[in-house]
Amino acid sequence: MVGSPLSFKSLAEDLQVDFNTCKRWIEILDTLYYSFLISPFGSPKIRAVKKEQKLYLWDFSQVEDLGCRFENMVACQLLKHCHYMEDVEGHKMELRYIRDTDKREVDFVVIQNKKPKFAVECKLSDTNLTPSIPYFVERTPVPRFYQVHMGNVQKQVSDKVTILPFDEFCKLESME
Repeated sequence: MVGSPLSFKSLAEDLQVDFNTCKRWIEILDTLYYSFLISPFGSPKIRAVKKEQKLYLWDFSQVEDLGCRFENMVACQLLKHCHYMEDVEGHKMELRYIRDTDKREVDFVVIQNKKPKFAVECKLSDTNLTPSIPYFVERTPVPRFYQVHMGNVQKQVSDKVTILPFDEFCKLESME
């Protein structure tokens, strides 16, 4: 599923093809701008996953599940932001995600010049802060965390954590 950790080994077994063939097929889809992969971000204070990449589609309208489609749309927006910052400002940018071995996860972390700039968790509703954010606030060097959603509520949870609508997130200075 889009946005889930991708195991090339499991995919190769399911398709009954060689591991390298499966990996090459995904690389071809990436080269054709059909999909893109993001890698995990690690920190010394968490037992981060190190290899599992997540796959997203450039055309997120093909994703049927509304929650996955929203996460995929945010991934596209953040990756385009990274490309813009590289092309216009000359920064080395990366889009990653944070996940530990206990399956706590924050969907995205934007890295600028090898330092985390901010992290983003995607939710359809604006109800509660996901428990993963406070956990990673304490254990990672990420300076800002945003939980973005499709609703209207904006709330400052702490000096490092904000819950806000996605359209408001796109207007923030951190995105510039």
